[in-house]
Amino acid sequence: MRAHLVWDWNGTLFHDIEAVVAASNAAFAEVGLAPLSVDRYRELYCIPIPLFYERLLGRAPTADEWQRMDDVFHLAYLNHSVGCALTEGAELLLERWEAAGRSQSILSMYGHEQLVPLVRGFGIERRFVRVDGRTGPSGSGKAEYMVRHLAALGSTVDPARTVVIGDAADDALAAAAVGAHAVLYTGGSHTRENLAVVGVPVVDSLAEAVSLAEELVQGA
Repeated sequence: MRAHLVWDWNGTLFHDIEAVVAASNAAFAEVGLAPLSVDRYRELYCIPIPLFYERLLGRAPTADEWQRMDDVFHLAYLNHSVGCALTEGAELLLERWEAAGRSQSILSMYGHEQLVPLVRGFGIERRFVRVDGRTGPSGSGKAEYMVRHLAALGSTVDPARTVVIGDAADDALAAAAVGAHAVLYTGGSHTRENLAVVGVPVVDSLAEAVSLAEELVQGA
């Protein structure tokens, strides 16, 4: 079977950390929280999102607070993310992986209805055998989606020859749920220190991530 990459979108292929933090700060203002810098956000961020909010508030958000923050976040993100671009070098890496006869897909916790046209708008949809976004409520974990994602890819993809590339600990947990490898990238939502404790390789560029992915699947 061909080696396969499962790419995360936000903070990985799509460089949107500034938009995410700006949208988060808009959501924080709804409950009287002070804004965070990008660096401080990366230090504190965790998944699931309600736990992140609990860490900031010192208590669990009420159902009303969660809904208000979630609504404000998504609206603000749409406005701030308009000017965001693909991560530097991403297009060439996607092209080269495909040209080598390997397959790749996207699994994101960004809403599916918003994700697909965004990927299409960058002209890279043809590089992927499948593009899946979140279809359930926001704030959920990625593992259950990863199980469904690989099941939908079917027998053409072997988890042992699959590498998940993402920017969050949740990506590594999702990879473990299906028996795949994981490489975590520091350009998104977490600091290197927070990613390092997960126990999978951590890199500072997507080029490094793809190179390491090639090494991981060679022996599988």
